[in-house]
Amino acid sequence: MHDNIIDVLYSKQPQMSVTDRKITAVILADPAVPVNMTISELAKAATVSDASVSRFCRNLGLAGFHELKIELAKVAENQDSYYRSIDPHDLQKSLQAITDNKVAEITGTLKHTAAATIDSILGVLAAASMIQVAAEGDTFPVAADAVYKFNQLGILAVADQSWETAIGQTMNLPVGAVLLVISNSGETRNLLKQIAVAKEKGIAIIALTNRSDSPIALQADWYIMTAVRQKILQSEYFFSRVAAMSAIEALFLLLLARNKNYLQHIKQHEALVATTKV
Repeated sequence: MHDNIIDVLYSKQPQMSVTDRKITAVILADPAVPVNMTISELAKAATVSDASVSRFCRNLGLAGFHELKIELAKVAENQDSYYRSIDPHDLQKSLQAITDNKVAEITGTLKHTAAATIDSILGVLAAASMIQVAAEGDTFPVAADAVYKFNQLGILAVADQSWETAIGQTMNLPVGAVLLVISNSGETRNLLKQIAVAKEKGIAIIALTNRSDSPIALQADWYIMTAVRQKILQSEYFFSRVAAMSAIEALFLLLLARNKNYLQHIKQHEALVATTKV
């Protein structure tokens, strides 16, 4: 397993069975503790059977309980990997918890994608005749930010909040275009339809999503896993734009570092929009 096991557990948690969630809750409460547990001890702590723990490991793509312990041992001392709960009665503590969660999201996103993958993605983006950025719902602001940044660099980019318009754009993408798909869950039906249309046209597909085993990630030619820590209220739903925004920001800065000609284009754009400022 190449991904941080803590990131994997957070990303898979919303789709887990009730039994797997029980085991995950015990592990995430303190990942260092299960490292020294037997399979029976973990099963007892999670109030599940030994067989359920073995099945849990297989569901994570691990060979067994021993491999789970090895993966946990790699990250058990890294406190930045853990989720910090928000206490509505302690504002200062809550602000620190949110800070810690966001730092973990950014670190998990930027550190755990192979350099070779990023290198390939940068090459594809730089050579693109056009970039379409696709996202839906709460994630669309990230797409809008990406469109702004790519156009600033001098790479034509488009996006549309209306899916009907967006898939029309996909149908008209020119040769050499790229479809960049941003999806928290990696399961959005409309985005999968868009990917299918792009594939039929031979369009390269890059995905940003929380789950490496999600349908969108599996359909993409290149994939960046975004690490998410922030819960919404007390539910099992994890959502954050910070990780995806950070990935887009990193791609923007890396493209700029590789080609200084982009800087001139940014300056020209800034000069044109400067007249709109007071």
